[in-house]
Amino acid sequence: MRTLIEKYKGIHPGIILVRLLSQKGISQRPFALSIAEHPQTINAITKGRRKLNTALALKIEKKLNLEEGTLALLQTYFDIKEEKSKVEQNTPNLNLLRNSLFWDTDISKIDWQNQSIAIIKRVFERGNASEKEEIKRFYNSEKIKEALSEGIRKPYTVYKNKENA
Repeated sequence: MRTLIEKYKGIHPGIILVRLLSQKGISQRPFALSIAEHPQTINAITKGRRKLNTALALKIEKKLNLEEGTLALLQTYFDIKEEKSKVEQNTPNLNLLRNSLFWDTDISKIDWQNQSIAIIKRVFERGNASEKEEIKRFYNSEKIKEALSEGIRKPYTVYKNKENA
């Protein structure tokens, strides 16, 4: 079990189930009926649209002669990966940023990566010390330097372009 877990850690167990059924030459519908499950449930799991609960994981493991807990652990590792990706979605701690700092937009809809330069400029122009610290924590120092120096370069770039026109 350890090698299977390590090999497929973070992958939805439905993908593993498809491979196992394919290796054994079993179709999803007959397999679902053989373990007294709805075929739609097994199909949703194999497509990654549904989580594999523990009870169903145990039924599948027993029928496919897998070590008990293998698929349930894979589901847990997949859930952990999903949760980590949510946390790492590159959103600063919004509790540390005042909504009034972003009065002209819905703070929950800000694209923190694509609008980074405008965000950094705004926070450094109008933010308090804790807001600036949060932005420093969230963005790397190079990104902050780039954003803060953008205001200095931009007028020069515009002037240079006008001169060339």
